[in-house]
Amino acid sequence: MQTSLVLTIIADDKPGIVERLAEHVLATGANWEESRMARLGGKFAGLLRVTVTRDAADALAAKLTSLNTDGLTVVVARTADSPPVSLRALRLELVGNDRPGIVHDIARVLARQGVNIDELETDLESAPMSGEPLFRARAHLHVPSTVSLDALRQQLEELAGELMVDLALDDIGETAPQA
Repeated sequence: MQTSLVLTIIADDKPGIVERLAEHVLATGANWEESRMARLGGKFAGLLRVTVTRDAADALAAKLTSLNTDGLTVVVARTADSPPVSLRALRLELVGNDRPGIVHDIARVLARQGVNIDELETDLESAPMSGEPLFRARAHLHVPSTVSLDALRQQLEELAGELMVDLALDDIGETAPQA
């Protein structure tokens, strides 16, 4: 029987971090399923999900947390076994002049509707003409079947008007979240 472990990793950025993690994953017969990793502000940060036999899960968790030295921090959490639920997948894209609170305001509307943010990527870039900071966000969302997509779209468009940002919400289709 397989189980999943989710790891969060943060370290001073230097070569070899991913190799050290992968070595321990492979040594226990676990499988590296999915990950998101990036260099942010001179730090290396990542999320990783591995599957491993239930019998080897504790040993793998212990090996991975033993890496908590030399500025590397690894946190390991087991995933809960839950039945898949049919959800609607949406893609949200937003762009506008940067200011504090954009993520908070969008997240508040989504949370009130029971919408789950599966992935969120944000960055700043210079506006083409003015050079002013331009905030850009891309998110993958899962919406319960009880939520009206039209009502959600209307709430987000109203907020986009208040924030003076461009917002696009695209229906990707029905999915079942991964365990």
